[in-house]
Amino acid sequence: MPGETNARGKSSYFRSAKQKQMTDRQQNVPTSPQGQRRPAGLRPKRGLAGLVIALLVIALILIAGVVPRRKARAELASRTSELAVPTVAVVRPTPGAPQTEIVLPGNLQAYSDSPIYARTNGYLKKWYVDIGGRVKAGQLLAEIETPEVDQELDQARADLNTARANYRLSEITAARYADLLKTDSVSKQDVDNANGDFEAKKAMVASADSNVRRLEELQSFEKVYAPFDGVITARNTDVGHLINSGASPAAASELFHIAATQMLRVYINVPQDYSQSARVGLTADLEFQEFPGRRFQGTLVRTANAIDVASRTLLVEVDVDNRNGELLPGAYAQVHLKVPSKVPTLVLPVSALIFRSQGLQVGTVQNGNRVVLKSVTLGRDLGNTVEVVSGLSPDDLVITNPPDSLITGEEVRVVAGENGPSSAPAQRADY
Repeated sequence: MPGETNARGKSSYFRSAKQKQMTDRQQNVPTSPQGQRRPAGLRPKRGLAGLVIALLVIALILIAGVVPRRKARAELASRTSELAVPTVAVVRPTPGAPQTEIVLPGNLQAYSDSPIYARTNGYLKKWYVDIGGRVKAGQLLAEIETPEVDQELDQARADLNTARANYRLSEITAARYADLLKTDSVSKQDVDNANGDFEAKKAMVASADSNVRRLEELQSFEKVYAPFDGVITARNTDVGHLINSGASPAAASELFHIAATQMLRVYINVPQDYSQSARVGLTADLEFQEFPGRRFQGTLVRTANAIDVASRTLLVEVDVDNRNGELLPGAYAQVHLKVPSKVPTLVLPVSALIFRSQGLQVGTVQNGNRVVLKSVTLGRDLGNTVEVVSGLSPDDLVITNPPDSLITGEEVRVVAGENGPSSAPAQRADY
């Protein structure tokens, strides 16, 4: 049929074209998609273009992979170089205060403090002042009954009268013997005996008189008087108590205790470092827990002028006026003593110190970014800060928190640091 004939013809045509195309491929002859041969002049140009495109693709791939790596490697090297230079913060040392306030503990003491004992034996008859009573010098505090002393005084007075009678008789006898000797009525020996007896009787009168005065003094101790103006701080007796004389310390008992409180004193131990600055006339302020926010002014009045070997301190006395009676003897006080600084000092934070075998050092920055280590001598430790007495100048830039590996000549990067420790009118050191 005609349709079948056309189909067979097309099939034969396609088989012939396919065989021809396969033959051309074996002979490397380019063909068109329809099986026709291409022109010979086009084959090398098309291969060169493909090669160029392939090379461009490879180059792009290499560029896309290598360039970022090189850039990252350069950034890493730059970053590593930057990190190799340590970053430090610096401060300038501040001048130390012209005065230093040292705080020392102390106990208030009465300016005069004395126990009162009896000087005679007996029984307490009456007392007139109790604890807390303010008394004046010479005021009667108590009376003591002394019956034994009274009887001894009566006996002594009678002995004195007897001695005086014997004295008068011996005086008359001696005078008579002297007159009889003029007429040779008695011997010279009798006259000498009469005169000797007269002198003996005279000495016996003096002895008896001294005994009477002694017992009268003991009797006067029946009355106990205040030795000075003050406050009775203790009463250790009562009516009817047996009183023993203070002449026997083992048996003696304190009757009263009196303290003069119009002026109080406090003894403090000043460290040896400040001993040369602790001069008479310095002002001292006293603080008490029972008076928060208040200070009582005192004055340094005397020093021991010697360093205690055991504590290496100087004992000084500070007096404080207490006429209003607010302060009490025995109270604990914090004494603020303002002493002048011996030499100009600079103040640094403790974190700036470097402890090495060469001694104590600090790191400074010079020429913008170079380290110079300086040896320093410290003064007082003020807690978070220290005083430097030598080795630094006020214009030095001191490194805070320096690394342990810091050396002279090393390059550093300086960043803004905190201001140095502020200078105060007076620095404080607690003990």
